[in-house]
Amino acid sequence: MGNYKLIALDMDGTLLTEDKLISADNKAAIKAAHAAGVTVMFATGRGIQNVAAYVEELQLSAPIVTVNGSEVWAAPGILHSRTLMDTALIREMHAIALEYDTWYWAYAVQEIFNRDKWTDEVDSKQWLKFGYYYEDADKLEAIRSRLASWDALELTNSHPFNIEINPKGINKASGIRQVCGLLGIDMSQVIAMGDSLNDESMIRAAGLGVAMGNAQDEVKRLADVVTETNEEHGVARIIERYVLS
Repeated sequence: MGNYKLIALDMDGTLLTEDKLISADNKAAIKAAHAAGVTVMFATGRGIQNVAAYVEELQLSAPIVTVNGSEVWAAPGILHSRTLMDTALIREMHAIALEYDTWYWAYAVQEIFNRDKWTDEVDSKQWLKFGYYYEDADKLEAIRSRLASWDALELTNSHPFNIEINPKGINKASGIRQVCGLLGIDMSQVIAMGDSLNDESMIRAAGLGVAMGNAQDEVKRLADVVTETNEEHGVARIIERYVLS
């Protein structure tokens, strides 16, 4: 049993059910972990605007890693660091989306854009992340290959049919390392749980890397432990086994 001081949770497909709810079992386990002196935090691909309600629901005051590591919050409402993406790259990725006629989205500071709502003022925005969704696996792989050839981007996913793009070197693990610095702990004292490739970096780097039962196969292969699914309160089961027992 490790001396775990921090639990870093992905949200979609991990803490949240398919209905985007936090189960009673997960809530109780998080509360018990907090009472035991363990910090529980979110490490998510979501922007802060889509995290705040869950932070409030759980009454968390911990740091938060959002947009796959492009923003690190020392506490709710207190920004610690922000890494922006070059607007020239945003323009090129947008052009690729149009070329392949795919769904796309992008996080800017304070705003979310997508295929239905884009902006002509790209250079005036502060960009954090870009993404594609395409159910044609061959075309999605063609897009990924083009992006990878630039050697300037961090390429992951939050679903088998999407690509999530951050600046190179920016990922959930880089964000959690900053949080460890804030808390005065080591990555070996972290439990990280997730289900998709954007969780790979933190699962590899943590003292205990946990894949959900519903995780992508590649994530399961690299994890130290596979827990139950997000519908079976897999987060609670890990907290009970590795923190509370």
